[in-house]
Amino acid sequence: MRFLVFLLAFGVAAFATPFENRFEEIKRNATPAELYTFLYALPKGGDLHNHSGAERPEWIYAICTDPARNGGDTFYTRARFAGLMRFHNIRQFNYDQLPAGDREQYVRLDSLTAAERAAWCNSLRLDEPGEGRKEFFFGLWPRRGEISNNLQVCTESLVEAIKAFGAEHLAYLETQFSIDRMADNLGRPISTDDIVAFVKHRLAQPDVVATGVTVRLQHAVLRFLPGAEQQVETIYAFVAANRDLYVNLNLVGIEENEAGKPSRFLATFRKLRARYPTLPLSIHAGEMDGADRHIRDTLLLGATRIGHGVNLIKDPDTLLLLAHSRRVLVEVNLISNRLLEYTPDLSRHPFPEYLRLGVPVCLNTDDSGMWDSNMTDEYYTAVTNFNLSWSELVALGRNSLTYSFVQPEVKAKLLADYERRVADFEAKYLPAESLAQLTTVKPVSYGYAKRNWGFEF
Repeated sequence: MRFLVFLLAFGVAAFATPFENRFEEIKRNATPAELYTFLYALPKGGDLHNHSGAERPEWIYAICTDPARNGGDTFYTRARFAGLMRFHNIRQFNYDQLPAGDREQYVRLDSLTAAERAAWCNSLRLDEPGEGRKEFFFGLWPRRGEISNNLQVCTESLVEAIKAFGAEHLAYLETQFSIDRMADNLGRPISTDDIVAFVKHRLAQPDVVATGVTVRLQHAVLRFLPGAEQQVETIYAFVAANRDLYVNLNLVGIEENEAGKPSRFLATFRKLRARYPTLPLSIHAGEMDGADRHIRDTLLLGATRIGHGVNLIKDPDTLLLLAHSRRVLVEVNLISNRLLEYTPDLSRHPFPEYLRLGVPVCLNTDDSGMWDSNMTDEYYTAVTNFNLSWSELVALGRNSLTYSFVQPEVKAKLLADYERRVADFEAKYLPAESLAQLTTVKPVSYGYAKRNWGFEF
């Protein structure tokens, strides 16, 4: 039994299914649109590296302008004065406190013209060449403003993301949902107990359950801020007390800022491990241009998953350690790494080296709403750039479930369901003429697919 679990967990390619050759035929003979549709229909495991930037601006706009979904709030956006940060967003309670001159900069979000609404949506994603990491870190996130502290908006936006992932046949979502800034419509902090209760109640509703997506949450800590060590302690305690819903805390923030280097938190995590039973950790590391030892130092913090790991390729000792131990998964984010210019040329991305050297990896979307993309775009990017085999493709989904932080009994069910879904998918598309069945698949694609491959489903 242990040997069987090992094979399932690590996707040993030596036992290739009859579908291996069939997939090679599909890659050779399918049109690009057919291959994309095939990958949209593909059973997928989990998305383990997912931020609130996964929520599309159009969803956010619809929720922010609908009192029935936003808790009766009203949002304002800076739309009239382009000299400042245009489309910075605030809530009614803050708008009411502004001096009259400052109020003139803002308009109600629901009063935007069609052209202004389109510009507002574009202000929350990377849709122009060369926008890159400066616009992402210092434009998109600050511009969201107080959208991020309205509990109803954040929860409904998450629900929209869950529904979209479910349509792509994703089984599991492990996403970041932070509670430390949530405020009610008068600006008063909402208690952590009330936040957890609200989110649990919403995720238990029939429309979410019908997606078939199992959801667990992470909590982010902005790594370079003063006092980040204390926040790690606070959030660690919160996650430990809510392990049925929250499964991890994650250090986030641009890694070029040395104030957030992993070694800063070593003493903190050691103290917490002495106080609490083990909390599984996925931590951002290696999302850097140059060589450093951040991934090695992040392993010392206790991480069993590394977010991004782009420059692991520049640390051969740690790379060999991960390849031979197979205890640590690298959460790969191809489109993110391209758009933020960590690997602008995907042919130079280290992902295939990690995959074929034996480092456990899986594909993730990171901030797909800000990339204007989806999970199928990640799979299509990987297949077309790196000529993935069927065994490799299936192993990516399997890895995402094997290395998830969901409770063991739930993980076992997710893995068994995944194997069954893959087997059913293979049987459906094994016959030579079976691609004709793709006419019944209705993929949804966004701006990234249109701009890069000409797809507009």
